[in-house]
Amino acid sequence: MKDNIEYDSLIIAATKMRDAAYAPYSHFTVGAALLGKDGKIYTGCNIENAAYPVGICAERTAFSKAISERCRAFEALAVVGAPEDKEGSDICAPCGMCRQFIREFCGDDFPVVLARISGDGDITERRVYRFGDLLPESFGAGSME
Repeated sequence: MKDNIEYDSLIIAATKMRDAAYAPYSHFTVGAALLGKDGKIYTGCNIENAAYPVGICAERTAFSKAISERCRAFEALAVVGAPEDKEGSDICAPCGMCRQFIREFCGDDFPVVLARISGDGDITERRVYRFGDLLPESFGAGSME
C-alpha cells in the first residue's frame, strides 16, 4: 500500500457524499471517494430504487463516474456510511457485489479506507485494508485465461 496518499481528504470527500445519497428504503446512506491516478477524486453515493436490484452502491457509482471519464487506474478508495438519521458514521465495508466490481480495476495491494466519523465531523477511526484482504482468492480477468 502507498504511504504517500492523503487518506483524510478521501474520507472527507466520502463523508460529504453521504448527504447526496438517495436511500428512502434502507435509510442507510453511504459515500465513497475514489482517487484516480490522474489525481482527480471521483465521488459517489448510494442510489436506491423500489426494485432493489436496480439500485447502485456508492463505490460502484464512484468507479462508474471515473471510468466514464476515461480514468481506469486508481490509487485508493474511501467508504463512509451509516443510518441516515445518525450524526457521524460507522465503519462500512463494501458489499460483495462492489468488491467484485472493484476487483475488475484494482489489484490485491489497492488500499481501501474505511472510517468512523463523529457527529462533529472528526475522523475518530481509520482502517486501511489491502483489497486482497477484503476479497481473497478473487475471480478476475486473469481467471478467464
